[in-house]
Amino acid sequence: MADKEISLPAKLINGAVAGIVGVSCVFPIDLVKTRLQNQESKDGQKMYKNMRDCFVKTFRKEGFRGMYKGAGVNLVLITPEKAIKLTANDYFRFYLRSDKGHLPLYREMLAGGGAGLCQMIVTSPMEMLKITLQDAGRIRGLSAAPSRAFSAVAMAATPQRMSALRIAYDLFRTKGLSGVYRGAGATLLRDIPFSMIYFPLFAHLNHLGKSEGSPTSPFYWSFSSGCLAGCISSVMVNPMDVVKTRIQVLKRAQGEQTYNGVVDCARKIWVAEGPSAFMKGAWCRVLVIAPLFGIAQMVYYFGVGEYVLGIERQYY
Repeated sequence: MADKEISLPAKLINGAVAGIVGVSCVFPIDLVKTRLQNQESKDGQKMYKNMRDCFVKTFRKEGFRGMYKGAGVNLVLITPEKAIKLTANDYFRFYLRSDKGHLPLYREMLAGGGAGLCQMIVTSPMEMLKITLQDAGRIRGLSAAPSRAFSAVAMAATPQRMSALRIAYDLFRTKGLSGVYRGAGATLLRDIPFSMIYFPLFAHLNHLGKSEGSPTSPFYWSFSSGCLAGCISSVMVNPMDVVKTRIQVLKRAQGEQTYNGVVDCARKIWVAEGPSAFMKGAWCRVLVIAPLFGIAQMVYYFGVGEYVLGIERQYY
């Protein structure tokens, strides 16, 4: 293990590039996940039957641009969000090492948890704005024809323009920081456990691919390890992701539940929809998180930040 100080600028660049590339690739699936998690059964019917049905209906009604609704705010804020998350994990891993360079599992989990805590300052408002914009089409469809919520008339409702900047301004003006950070507690309860699982799991999976004398695994092994660790971690925290998504939606259709905090939301979902509701959108989330973190590890492997700054690649 190198004794050099960690290069924060290089890690920030790596995190930013990983976030932008990853989000650009998987955002439409993330939109589908949001709509599936937010929909509730009305008279035994749902607007979307499954992931494919949601994708097809959204694309037919809103087109290619509709599939990237909310992508603007996500691309702007994913740069600091991913940079903070990945850099914080490296930073904590570096300083939690023993004198011999060893990092016990519990310290790996602490490093991951610390990264999840640090990212919340950006993640919570970013997710709230993104989710509100992503779910707008579903809300319009339900609100346009309440008695025929899933009809062609409802799905063809004329959209009203919304912007993340306008939503954030109105929230801050009327409710202050508490409005902008709506659902922050649920975000922490999702992101800290996720990071405590993901980062140690990736490190151990990636270590299995190292050959003797090499500081890291081959790029394809790093990518596969990131995908697998992301897949497992995302499934394990999906119940809290459902709760967080429900809480952060600013506008709900007529007749849909409203929630007052994490406990109230979890209780109402359990009573009204059963335990299976906590796994809504799990498959979509896997398809988002797995490649997103696989790409992130690829960026780290190739050392984009180190290359830009003209320094030697670092491994922690």
